Amino acid sequence: MRRNELAIFFKETIKKILFCPTSPFMTHLIGEPFFRFKGRRQAARNIDLSQVKQLLVIRLDQIGDLVMTTPFLRELRRNVPDAWITLVVLPTVFNLVENCPYVNEVLACDWTGDRDLYRFHRHWRAFKFARKYFQHKQFDLAILPRRDTDQAHGAFLAYFSGAPVRVGYSDISFGQKLSYFRNTDCLLTHVIKDHNSKHEVEYNLDVIRFIGGKVESEKLEIWRNTSDEFFAEHLLRANKVRHHELLIGFAIGASHPRKMWPLINFIEIGKWLKRKYNARIVLMGGSNERLLGNKIELELGITIINSVGQTTLRQTGGILKHCQLYVGNDTGAMHLAAALSIPVVEICCHSMKCSLNHSGSSTRFGPWGISHQILQPKKAIPPCSDVCMAQEAHCICDVTVEQVKEAIAYLLSNQSRSNVH
Repeated sequence: MRRNELAIFFKETIKKILFCPTSPFMTHLIGEPFFRFKGRRQAARNIDLSQVKQLLVIRLDQIGDLVMTTPFLRELRRNVPDAWITLVVLPTVFNLVENCPYVNEVLACDWTGDRDLYRFHRHWRAFKFARKYFQHKQFDLAILPRRDTDQAHGAFLAYFSGAPVRVGYSDISFGQKLSYFRNTDCLLTHVIKDHNSKHEVEYNLDVIRFIGGKVESEKLEIWRNTSDEFFAEHLLRANKVRHHELLIGFAIGASHPRKMWPLINFIEIGKWLKRKYNARIVLMGGSNERLLGNKIELELGITIINSVGQTTLRQTGGILKHCQLYVGNDTGAMHLAAALSIPVVEICCHSMKCSLNHSGSSTRFGPWGISHQILQPKKAIPPCSDVCMAQEAHCICDVTVEQVKEAIAYLLSNQSRSNVH
C-alpha cells in the first residue's frame, strides 16, 4: 500500500471510530490521553470563577434562542469581569451579536451538512473548527447553556476546545431517546440535570448559578449601532410614517409552515387595524418570505411598509423600536420585540396541552419580560396530539381572527392607560 493510500486509510479509520453511534465515548477515550499530554486536563475539577482567564460559550441556535441568551451573556460578564470570553454562534445570527459588549470575540460556526451523514459532518466540522480557531487558546471553562436536544453537537465542539472544565445540560434532561444525539454527557465534566419546567431564559441563567455566579438582572438586550437606527428612521421617513401614527409590526413567516397563521387572516387583521386605529403596519421577515410580504402589500397598499427580506437582524430591531405592538407567529422577530419592551401578540401552532418541556412550548419559549397575549388552539386537531406535527398550517388555523383582534385591542388599551398615568 502506497504512503498516500495508507494515510487515507488511516484517516478514514479514525473517522469511523470517532463518528460512529457511540462516538462520544470513543472521542472521550481517544481524546483524554491527547489532552493530558497537552496539559489540558486537571485532576481537580471544581469551578472557581476567580481563576477563569479564558472562557468559551457555545450557542449554535437560531434568532429567538440567541436573544433569550442575552441575559446570560451579561450576567456571565458580571461574574468574570476580566476573563476573555469567546462566543460561538451560527453564521445566520452573527449580525445580532457582533456588537455584544459582554464578549471579546464572536466566531461563526456552520454545523449544517448532508442530512444522511449528519453525525459525521457535524462531528468532523466541530473538530476542524476547533483545530482552526482554538489550538492557540487556553480555555479554562466551556459552557453550553442550551437545554434541549444537541442537534448541533456542540458538546463535541466544547470537548475539542481543550477546556478542562466543560458545563452543560444533560442530554437526557427531557428524556430524549434519539440515538443520534445521546451519550454526549461524557464529553462534559459538569452535567446539569434539571427536570423542572421553566422559561428558557431561566434555564440559561441557572447555568450562571450552577457555576457559582450571581444573577442580578433577567432583562433581554439587543445591541444595535447608529447605522441600524439610521436605517430604520430612513425607512419610516421614506414611507411617510408620522411620529403620532400607530405603528404595528407584523411577522408573517416562521421557521416551519405549521407555525404560519394563514396569510388571509393577517390581511383581514391589517384592514381592521386601518379602519379602527388608522394604523400603519411594518412587515418583517427573511428573504425567503418576500412573496408573502408582496401579497400583503398588494392587498393593503400604502398601509404597509414592507421590509421583508431587506433588513439585517439589528436593522429589524431598529424598526421594531418604533412599533407600539408586535403581531405575528412564533419567530425570532417576536423575541427581538420582547427585548425592546414591545408588547407581543403571539400566534402559536401548538395546543394549550403542549408539554412545558416541548421545544415548541409557548410557556418555555414565549415572550419574556413584557406584556403579551399568546393565542393557541385549545386542543390539537387530529391526527396531531397536543403538539402540531403537520407539514403545513394545521392546528394554528383554529386561532381565529376575532381572538387576535381582542388580544390587540386589550394590549393597545393597556398601553393607552399606562401612557395616561
